[in-house]
Amino acid sequence: MSGRSLTRRHFLEVTGGAGAGLVLAFHLPGARRLAAATSEQPVLLNAWIRIGTDESVTFLVSESEMGQGVLTSMSMLLAEELSVDWSGVRAVHAPADRKAYGRQSTGGSTSVRTNYERLRVAGAAAREMLVSAAAAAWGLPAAECRAQQGRVVHGASGRSVTYGAVADAAAALEPPSDPALRPPSEFTLIGTRVPRIDTPPKVDGAAAFGLDVSMPGMLTALVARPPAFGGSVKRFDPGPALAVPGVRRVVEIPAGVVVAADSFWSAKKGRDALDVEWEPGPLGPLSDERIREICREKAGEGRTARDDGDVEAALASAATRLEAVYEVPYLAHATMEPMNCTADVRPDGCDIWTGTQAQTSAQDIASEITGLPVERIRVRTMMLGGGFGRRSRNDFVREAVHASKALGAPVKVVFTREDDMRAGSYRPVAWNQLSAGLDEAGRPIAWEHRIASPSILRDLGARLENGIDATAVESAGNLPYAIPNLRVTYADPELPVPVHFWRSVGNSQNVYVTECFLDELAEAAAADPVEFRVGLLAEHPRRVRALRRAAETAGWGRALPAGHGLGCAVSECFGSVIAQVAEVAVADDGSVRVPRVVCAVDCGSVVNPDTIEAQMESGVVYALSATLFGKISIADGGAVEGNFDDHPILRFRDMPRVETVIIAEGDPIGGIGELGVPALAPAVCNAVFAATGRRVRRLPIGQVAIPG
Repeated sequence: MSGRSLTRRHFLEVTGGAGAGLVLAFHLPGARRLAAATSEQPVLLNAWIRIGTDESVTFLVSESEMGQGVLTSMSMLLAEELSVDWSGVRAVHAPADRKAYGRQSTGGSTSVRTNYERLRVAGAAAREMLVSAAAAAWGLPAAECRAQQGRVVHGASGRSVTYGAVADAAAALEPPSDPALRPPSEFTLIGTRVPRIDTPPKVDGAAAFGLDVSMPGMLTALVARPPAFGGSVKRFDPGPALAVPGVRRVVEIPAGVVVAADSFWSAKKGRDALDVEWEPGPLGPLSDERIREICREKAGEGRTARDDGDVEAALASAATRLEAVYEVPYLAHATMEPMNCTADVRPDGCDIWTGTQAQTSAQDIASEITGLPVERIRVRTMMLGGGFGRRSRNDFVREAVHASKALGAPVKVVFTREDDMRAGSYRPVAWNQLSAGLDEAGRPIAWEHRIASPSILRDLGARLENGIDATAVESAGNLPYAIPNLRVTYADPELPVPVHFWRSVGNSQNVYVTECFLDELAEAAAADPVEFRVGLLAEHPRRVRALRRAAETAGWGRALPAGHGLGCAVSECFGSVIAQVAEVAVADDGSVRVPRVVCAVDCGSVVNPDTIEAQMESGVVYALSATLFGKISIADGGAVEGNFDDHPILRFRDMPRVETVIIAEGDPIGGIGELGVPALAPAVCNAVFAATGRRVRRLPIGQVAIPG
């Protein structure tokens, strides 16, 4: 990012305040209506449209683009109703402003589904204002004119005028409160395969990520952090670090010791040379085995999240009883771009440049540290090199603001890959104790699921209602299968390892646990896994439909070579349903390969099919990496894995063929960004059982023990 791109003039240009034209403000919840912009007064909105007299069309998007395609999808909603030439559309990240946007964050697969109608209303309002302005200039009724690809047309007289020519006049009009939306039959963009706006700049290098930020006088800093979670600085000697050429300052902040230098490598060498001694963490030499013991002990003390019928009596009367323990490890988010943030703290304000999923939270953090009002905290959202929930925590923002305040200069704090892995926040470890009973006909009559897993909400400072973290029981407490006696409990082990939202949150581990254990019930009942599920889902037709489509597409029941197997799983989360069928091949040495995955996706309505397919492929890569390889081990109170050599991700040679079947039959629009993750692990593990007869009850799979 060049120095010029950070000037006031460029800021005004990208936020719509430079030059004449129409800047349309409109409501989203929590937002205030703002007046049209002047050349010296940029308008900051929830989402809005700028049409220049040069015919430029700029959409500001308040959500963060982290590879999920919101710059494109949300612009499509605006452009569809505005009726403009897509090739001339420009989309940029909007600056942070709670008075204009309300609480600004990106996560939970909410961006498109919560803004689907609102952004269409915004585009339609702008269209009607432009038509009204042109009609008034011609002395004609607006009802006789129409918008068409960036022009207002009067068919009877043949007159037409560009949007840019009437933009100033339109800006003076009151936006209509209830503009008419186009019927789906007239859509030309929504539902089509539109090329992504952010692809060309990412390919040619023009896209600016947080790591690209540079400015005069900026220092680059690395933070030495305690090796054990919950540890702290006991003492440090800055001398050895200051002796490294290029190192300028060494200061202590709450997270650890900052080594600031002229360049990244000087800062890294300085941190390597730093003489520092640490206080241990609160639980001493915490290890994986100790964590398992704590979780196992806590599982029997859980609070009740769901309790239907009489589980004890049903288990006692069951013709067949099953029990199992399923475990998942801590998991790193492992984004391609490590965490980073540039902050410039001054007496009169604070500027932040970072890839964050939570702009409002970044403002709050900076205000807390600096004592400045949030109106004086400016957050510029850069392109995000992966988020997966990690970039909503904003610990990297906290460190950069502390560092800049202490050093009195702009500071870019950079995490190395090892920092990102070992000083991050993780998907929680989980211990799952399950019991179930079948009657003489093989029907499940009892199900008990005891969960022990650290609470994300508690870690964020939230109060747990009745001791239950709602995210920890997703896809467990709302199990859809028709089992009359069902109980789910939850216990928080309160471990010191930081945990945070990981792509699909509690669904990511609980769908694995419940769908694998359900497969065990199907085996005990001598039933086909697909038909067994269908028989328990009479009240969930969308799940049944997705299962049928996935099974049909995958060729469920067909003969397979030795060592191959098919497995299925179904999940409903973020307003959408997905069924996945995975084919696995298990080699003689027990290594597992997944050549094919079928995803049947019911997301209600479709904005861009390419985005749906890309997100399914992305979800498969992410979830399969975790299923086969992913874990963060704990030893001596800290994380062991530090880079992609010991925390591998899927390589090109291991990538399965992913086939996506899109089901869109008029249900409310659902989310897509996280949907592809939860069902993948159980589909693969159930396929491993089909191929080998061995259950996988602890992740990652690693190598499967082949029956001798």
